[in-house]
Amino acid sequence: MLTVYHAAPSRSSRILTLIDELGINDKITVKRVNIPRRDGTGARDPMNPHPEGKVPLLDHDGTLVSETGAIMLYLLELFPNTISPKIGDPKRGEFLTWMYWYGSVMEPVIVFAALGLDHPGLANTFRDHAAAVARIQTALKKGPWLLGDTYSAADLLVHSPYAWFAEMLPDDPQIKDWVVRCTARPANQRTKALDAA
Repeated sequence: MLTVYHAAPSRSSRILTLIDELGINDKITVKRVNIPRRDGTGARDPMNPHPEGKVPLLDHDGTLVSETGAIMLYLLELFPNTISPKIGDPKRGEFLTWMYWYGSVMEPVIVFAALGLDHPGLANTFRDHAAAVARIQTALKKGPWLLGDTYSAADLLVHSPYAWFAEMLPDDPQIKDWVVRCTARPANQRTKALDAA
């Protein structure tokens, strides 16, 4: 049995969008839980088995998978799909790079920038938001999506902070257009409507 722990809206919304993109809504149970929110509302939910009380969390027959990128890769490997390159596909390495780069570099530099944190140690380790933006710009020059002509789960993941935090969206027409196209996808719109309800 597959169960996703979700709080609406939050980082776990991306998992619901992925589930919809994969057409596996009937194969996964979604359990809504409470989480502490940035504005001081919410609280840790005793029904949520995540060790830090966060979301998303995937429970597959007692095996717990946390972290958005890990859950996405787990589901993409479990279910045949068209939004991730298969093993042996020349685009597979590039796809995996984007999936890991998001959590290891992009999200941290966006958080640092939003909080106004600037330190040589952070810049040496993670670079900065401008470097992350440049990397996305370079990819989008090759096609409308991060992997070129094909939308993938990497687009779903990497565009997401710009969809949530408009103040962090770079003033770049190519990136803005990409974010609009990602958020306009039917699965994304359905998740947004579910979260709003």
